[in-house]
Order: sequence, then C-alpha cells, then structure tokens
Amino acid sequence: MFTFDRSAYEARVQWFREARFGMFIHWGLYSIPARGEWVRSDEQMPESEYMPYFDEFNPRDYNPRAWAKAAKEAGMQYVVLTAKHHDGFCLFDSQYTDFKSTNTKLGRDIVRDFVEAVRAEGLRVGLYFTLIDWHHPDYPHYGDRYHPMRNHPECSNENRDFNRYLEYMFNQAREICSNYGKLDLLWFDFSYDHMRGETWKATEFMEMVRSLQPNVIIDNRLEVSGEGFGSLHDCRPTPYHGDFVTPEKFIPPQGILDVEGNPMLWEVCATMNNNWGFNGTDPFYKPASMLIKKLVECVSKGGNMILNVGPDAQGNIPPQSQAILRDIGRWMHDNAESIYGCGRSELPRPEFGRITQKDKTLYFHMYENTMGPVPLLGLRAEDVAGIRLLSTGQEIPVSTSWVHSDYPDIVFADLGPNPVLPDPVDTVLKVMLK
Repeated sequence: MFTFDRSAYEARVQWFREARFGMFIHWGLYSIPARGEWVRSDEQMPESEYMPYFDEFNPRDYNPRAWAKAAKEAGMQYVVLTAKHHDGFCLFDSQYTDFKSTNTKLGRDIVRDFVEAVRAEGLRVGLYFTLIDWHHPDYPHYGDRYHPMRNHPECSNENRDFNRYLEYMFNQAREICSNYGKLDLLWFDFSYDHMRGETWKATEFMEMVRSLQPNVIIDNRLEVSGEGFGSLHDCRPTPYHGDFVTPEKFIPPQGILDVEGNPMLWEVCATMNNNWGFNGTDPFYKPASMLIKKLVECVSKGGNMILNVGPDAQGNIPPQSQAILRDIGRWMHDNAESIYGCGRSELPRPEFGRITQKDKTLYFHMYENTMGPVPLLGLRAEDVAGIRLLSTGQEIPVSTSWVHSDYPDIVFADLGPNPVLPDPVDTVLKVMLK
C-alpha cells in the first residue's frame, strides 16, 4: 500500500517553494500556422494538412541560449520547455517515432540544446510532456473530446489499441527521464473525462518516473487538469499525486489550502497574451506592471507563477514578450528579495497593495501612496527593528507625526513629503521585526 512520505516531499519541493518565478516555453510546429498550439484541435485539421509544417520547420534564429538568458535576466529561477505537445511532435530525439525535430530541416535535438543552455545560466530545468498525442494512430480519435478527428466516424477507434499507445507514452517518458541528465521539474499534461489516473496506468507511470528521476517534482495533471486540486489536496494522496496544484490563467482568490486547512504548494501557469503557442493575430499582451503585481499576488498567497513565452516560427521570442521580460527584470533586480523564498503573511492585506513575508521580514508592496504616513496594520512600533526601501536600502523612519496620534496601536512609516512613490508600479518597504 502506498504511504505518503511528508518529509521526503518537503525536501523535494523546497527549491520550488524558494524559486517562486519561472518561464514556460511553448514551441513546436504550431508556431508556423501561428494560431496557437491547439490549432489542430480547434480547426479539426486533418494530419494531411498539418504535416507540411513538419516539412517546413527550419527556424533560422533558433538559439535556446537566448531564451535561457532572457529568463535569467527577468529574474526567473526555472524554465520548462514543451518536449512534446498534443500534436505529438517531439522536440527530442525519440527512437520511437520519426515525428521529431531531428528529422526536420533543423536537424537538432531541441531538448538537449535547451537543457544545456538553461543549466549554463544556473537555472533549474523542467520539461513538459503531454499524455495526449493526436499524431499516434492508437490514441482515440472519433468521439474523443479533443482529437482533431473527433467528429469523423470514418476515424473509428475499432482497431486502435490504447495499451499500445500507453507503451509508446511510457517509452518516450522514459527517454526524457534517462537521456537529459537530472531534471528538476516534470510537467505532465493533462487529464480529462475518463482519461485520468489509472487510465494512464498512473501508478506504474509515476513509479517509473521516480525511479529514473528520484528528486524531480511533478505537477498534478495525471489526476486533474487546470481545474481540480488532486488527491494531495484531499489529504488522501494516491501513488501518482502531484507535488503542486496547477491553476491555469487564474489566481486562486485566497491561495490554496488542503481540506484540513493546510497551505498547499501551487503554481499559476500564465500567458502573456491569450495563447501559449505563438499566435500572430493575438496582440492582447498583459502589461509588465500587471504581471509584476500578479507575481506578487501569487507569492502573497503562497504560490508560484510560471509565465509563458511562445517563440515564433524562426525561433524568436516575440518582441512584445521580450519588452515585458526586460521590464519585469528591471523590477526584479531591485526587489527580488521580496519574492524569492517568501510567502503569505498573517497580517491583513493593506489597501495600498500586498504583503509577502520571509521569517521575521515583511515586505509591504505599495501600488499607490497613502495620504500621510503609511499605516503598517497589524504592527506596533515596539515590534519593528527597522524599515528600509528595498530598492536602495534607504532607511525609512517610523513616523512620529501628530496626524496619526489617535492610532497609537499602529506603526506608521514616514516616506517623506513626496506624494509620488519611487517606483510607480510597486514600491517595496522592507520591514524587519524584532
């Protein structure tokens, strides 16, 4: 019988809890039609119409070192690449298929290049691997919820052997766990309808993965999708429980607690615009200022954020994404201390922003200034050892102004006479407790 080992779990996830911020990279053949990574399913595109992209794939500017450098400069601590997405195209040199990057005009094992580039930047390495494969002949076609041929009765499943597909899935997962050195994170995607848990032979699958990568942390999508919390949340972990919960394009209103009220490890996976894979007609990018505040929100609720980029058909991160990453990086250069290793605070959320905390240090994130000295609700003057402006280290005095004399039980910070905050996006006050 499976027994959950809490101490081994905590040791395994410690780096992830400290890191807080990562990069997702969705890249593959779908960057050529440039209508998102679900283009085959969304348009119910036959394989015959999709295969010309395989023949064409030859990105002239492909440079994973540039991707890794962009992540590092943005303050990200780990990077996850789609080794295989639902279209079945492998970015690694699998011996079990010809549908792989080494057989394109590019002729490269993209995963190998990626892991080497990310490690060279001193970042943690993760790989995304789909449980779903629209290319494989034994994966259910007709009647499946997502397969491109789901509405084609001529694509009957009568002669398809799902066990043969599972053997293929296991073999490829074994390859990525065996051929690319130590992996820090594996992102399996995803379960739906009856396609979950033991349909994937999930116990056997997880045992295989952990035997090859004993310290890797794994998401919860062998059991659920972007919705659903998984068995660890229910305090009845299965042998294939995920190490963290994966809300998608959505920040939980109050973080995530298990059914016994204990904080859980979770990671929001977020897009910069509205697509994961490159989409040439999606200009709706979130401003860097918004994404900085959403990262802070995640950390203040005990979670991580993994922010996606979708390189284009030539291998370039879109210029809009590059600009956003640079802006985030400038803020992180000054304020990363308030993100790395931080989490939720028991103090009430201030009206002007949010709070992150690490041990006896509180970080008050100010999105707007107050009129008069800044109230640090929940603290008394005798609790505070010192206040600093995090970006510069400048001492911020405790206010002694008469204007708040009616509130002796609250400590106030004196930012001086300027009503404009030093950082209009997020000015961080570092408050050290005695």
